[in-house]
Amino acid sequence: MTNIVSIISKYTKVFLALDFGIILFCLLQGNMVWLLNTQIAFLSVLVIVIGSFLGYQRNISKQIDQFDLDTQTSLDNDAIDKIEDPYDLYSEDGIQEEVEVSKEEFVEIVKEEKSKLKKNSLQNTIKSASGFASLYRVIGYILLLIGFFYLNNNGLFNAVAYVIGISVVPAAILVVSLIKK
Repeated sequence: MTNIVSIISKYTKVFLALDFGIILFCLLQGNMVWLLNTQIAFLSVLVIVIGSFLGYQRNISKQIDQFDLDTQTSLDNDAIDKIEDPYDLYSEDGIQEEVEVSKEEFVEIVKEEKSKLKKNSLQNTIKSASGFASLYRVIGYILLLIGFFYLNNNGLFNAVAYVIGISVVPAAILVVSLIKK
């Protein structure tokens, strides 16, 4: 957990440094409309990004906790092998006998495989729903919409300032990612 806190604090320092530069610029220019637009956009996007991070982190932790080695059929096969060779036709253990299948059997096998893929896709969507439907993330989007409507309805909306406020968080993530490399 401390690793997550250190990651968030590292990014937060860069977020706040860039935001402080924008605040300073707006104050020196005496443009309070720009300041209001950038800060509403910045805070909304910051809540969205942190909410996404926490939601996906919780999702991954839950999947790790639920992972059971006993349910794995074979630890030697990785996921790519299972996808590329689901019937183990190219295994190195020995030569597989070729089996003739009729057209009807082939169609049935294809239908079974398609149903397995659909089932797995639905299961993955349900498992990852907590990541993309995180409460913090939803609150961030609500704040973004409320902020936009507040600014627009009061005649204070400035699109350039709003986009700059939104771009602070992605720019900070890019800066930290480049520094890491």
